[in-house]
Amino acid sequence: MTSRSPSDRAEPSAGRATAPHGWVHALVTVLAGLLAMAVVAALGLWAAGATDLPDGAFVPVVAATMVTAVGGTVELSGSAGDLADTQAGLTVIPLSVTLAGALVIAWGFLRPLRHRAVAGSAELAGWAGRVAALWLLALIGLTLAARHTFDISLGDELGALGDLFGASPEVGFTTDVPLSVFVGVVWLAGVLVLALLVARGAPLPGGLLRFQASVRPAAYAMVAMLLAWVAAGVVIALVVAATRGHAAETFAVILLGMPNLMWLGLTIGLGATWNGQVEGPFGLPMPHVLDEVLRTPDVAELNLRTLSEHDGRVWWLLVADVVLLLAAAFVMAARSPARVRAWQHAVHMAVALALTVFMICLVGRISAHFGLSVLGIGDLGGGLSGRLFLRPRMWGAVGLAVLWGLVAGFTGALLARHVRRRGEAGPATEG
Repeated sequence: MTSRSPSDRAEPSAGRATAPHGWVHALVTVLAGLLAMAVVAALGLWAAGATDLPDGAFVPVVAATMVTAVGGTVELSGSAGDLADTQAGLTVIPLSVTLAGALVIAWGFLRPLRHRAVAGSAELAGWAGRVAALWLLALIGLTLAARHTFDISLGDELGALGDLFGASPEVGFTTDVPLSVFVGVVWLAGVLVLALLVARGAPLPGGLLRFQASVRPAAYAMVAMLLAWVAAGVVIALVVAATRGHAAETFAVILLGMPNLMWLGLTIGLGATWNGQVEGPFGLPMPHVLDEVLRTPDVAELNLRTLSEHDGRVWWLLVADVVLLLAAAFVMAARSPARVRAWQHAVHMAVALALTVFMICLVGRISAHFGLSVLGIGDLGGGLSGRLFLRPRMWGAVGLAVLWGLVAGFTGALLARHVRRRGEAGPATEG
């Protein structure tokens, strides 16, 4: 019978000490994520002028922005008296807020698991369950706080007409609590799974280790590419703000919708087409060429061809896609084991890029409308009524992503063939 040394007996307890993923760490992770989202949302809405909303609506609007950032549903309602009718709807995900929360929560989730190669399924599930339980409580609080009603000014003449007919319009918003909480928990699950897939140092259950060679490099490359697009957009926006003014508008776009804008540009650079239309007072943020293309009597197409008719600089989107896709493919190949062949890199890149574009098409949709009518006569608000929507031709975009992924993945593998990779034997030494 062999005896164990004191250091051997102490090893399990030391291992537990390096992974203190208990309730306190879960609480810190959730609170840090909420704080990041709240700060980004509040600053973005402040830059957009939301502090001027009547009846103390700013705080509920911040809460509603955070709810929509994790995929929750905010329902708009209108009332304008017995003789009038209002209709309103809004569907948009402020992806800057989403990204801030996802990055902070992912970092907090992974931090107690660092420096470990393998973790049991029960251990990971327990740690994720603690975070999810506290996140669930936070979501319930957010959805209950995200509700408010405030009046809409019609001006002097129309205001007098509204008072005459008892038609003073109000717009309110509330949340679908069960649906928003469910979608918010699914969002958290996606963030935690993606964090485990992207981080090379994060432990996986033993049964999943065989998939990390094909999944982790591709997931890391896609996340790095998406973040690079956002970083490039922030730099461009700051340069525009410094040279051309409109600082408040620019910072509102950065803090609320920069990923919306830049990831839309990524798909357009690949050759994808989005359909949309802008009517009334609504408008899309910078660059204003988007608004110019979509402000038409009929549904318009948004792609490289239509955008280039207004501004030839949009062809730089194609150049940016080529550069960043090749860089992503190179990184993916360099982080993959040496045994992975070029055609396998191409397939991995194609699948990863197709899933990425599919995700962008899902979260990048925009829809907004507002209408006011009195005695059945529409748009008495003198321009208050409006409509905006933007939606992708999804399967065409995904198909193009597959083609781009195959070419970029194969090329990236060729570029990385001289890079020393994991599983590759070093040069033999003599003697």
